[in-house]
Amino acid sequence: MVVHPAFKAGASIRAPESRLAEAVGLALAIDLDIAAAEVVAVTRARPATLLGKGAVDRLADLVEQREISLAVVDFHLSPVQQRNLEKAWSCKVIDRTGLILEIFGARARTREGTLQVELAALSYQRSRLVRSWTHLERQRGGFGFLGGPGETQIEADRRMIGERILKLERELEDVKRTRDLHRKARRRVPYPIVALVGYTNAGKSTLFNTITRAEVVAKDMLFATLDPTMRTLELSSGRKVILSDTVGFISDLPHELVAAFRATLEEVLEADVVVHVRDVSHPDSEAQAADVETVLRELGLAETVDRGLIEALNKIDLLDADGRAEVLNQTRRRPEAIALSAVTGEGVEDLLAELDRRLGVGREAIDVSLSLADGAAISWLYRHGEVVARRDDQTHAFMRVRLDPADVKRFHQRQAEERGHR
Repeated sequence: MVVHPAFKAGASIRAPESRLAEAVGLALAIDLDIAAAEVVAVTRARPATLLGKGAVDRLADLVEQREISLAVVDFHLSPVQQRNLEKAWSCKVIDRTGLILEIFGARARTREGTLQVELAALSYQRSRLVRSWTHLERQRGGFGFLGGPGETQIEADRRMIGERILKLERELEDVKRTRDLHRKARRRVPYPIVALVGYTNAGKSTLFNTITRAEVVAKDMLFATLDPTMRTLELSSGRKVILSDTVGFISDLPHELVAAFRATLEEVLEADVVVHVRDVSHPDSEAQAADVETVLRELGLAETVDRGLIEALNKIDLLDADGRAEVLNQTRRRPEAIALSAVTGEGVEDLLAELDRRLGVGREAIDVSLSLADGAAISWLYRHGEVVARRDDQTHAFMRVRLDPADVKRFHQRQAEERGHR
C-alpha cells in the first residue's frame, strides 16, 4: 500500500495525485506489487501517527482486507510514528527515505555507489534502533527496510553501527582519493566536461546513449542510473568533450542521501557545461525543473544556474500537436532551450551544436609560426581549433587559430616537449 499525506497548510505546487504517482513509481522501481494507493488529507500532523485516527483505522481495515504486508508512507516519518503505524496496521511500514535508500541499495553498481548507500542506510537505521518488528516473519534482501527480523542490525547496538560507519567513511576516503587521481589525469588531457543533470526518469541515460552510442541502462523507471558514467565525445568542430551521465534528482531527497551522494555528483561540480534534461511531457515538468535547480544550488552551483544551463526539453515525441507547438515556441524565445527526443534523435544535433557554440565562446585567438615540415603540429591545430587565417612562405606557415584555453596550454606544452626532444 502506498499512502501520500496531503497537508492542507502550506500546499505543495504539485498536485497530491502527481506526488502519489511518483511514490508508486518509486515502489514499482524495486518490483513491489501495489495493492492500494491513495492520497490521505492531513489537517494537522499528529506526533504519534502523522495521520488522523480515522484515516489510521480505515487504512488498518484495508491492510487486513487486501492482506497487505508492506505500507509505504510518502513522507519522512519519525521512529515513533513509524512504530505506531506498524502496530496499528500489523504490517511493515517504511517512509520515503527508507524507500529511496532501498532503491539506491538495489541499483548502486560501483564500489563508491555501494559504500555511499550503505553509509546513508546505516545513518538512517541508527536513529531507528528502537523498533521491534516481531510480527513479521517474511525475510528479504536489500538493506533490510523491507525485510523481517534476523536480517537487519536492529538488535545490534549503536556502537556496532558507529564502528561500521567509521570504517565506511575511511573506505570512502580511499575511493575519493582514487577518483581525484582520475580527475587530475583528465585535467591533464584536458577535455571540457559536459554533465547531464535532471529529474529522475527525465531521459538522461537515453540521451547519453543516443549521443555516445553507449549502452548505459536506460529504462522507463525512477532511479535507473545511480553511478556516474563518462564517455569521450567528438563534436562537429572536432572539439573533444567528456560527457557525464549522473544520478537523477528527486524532490524531498532525504538529507542522508544529499550528503552521501555528494561525491556521485562531483562530476557536475567539475563540469564546464551543465545540460539540464527535462521531461516536457510530464505534467509537473516545471516543478521538477525547480527541484533540480534547488539541489544544484545546494551543491554550490548557484553561479552556474544563474548563468543559465542548457535546457534539453526532452520527450517531445510524447506531446500532442498543441503541446509540441508550445515547446517549440519556448525554444524561439529562449536560445538556451532545445526541444528534442532522445528516443527518435530529433533535435539532438541542435543540442550538440549549442554545446559546440557554448564551449567556443571562451576561445582565445593565438598567432603561431610553424615550419611547413611540422605537419603533425599544423594538423593538430586544425583538429583542435578554428584556423581563421593562414599565410605560407617557402619554409613556414603563419597561422591565427582560435582555441579553448585548455587547448592553448596543451599546444604550448606540446611545442615545449618537441623542442626538448630536439
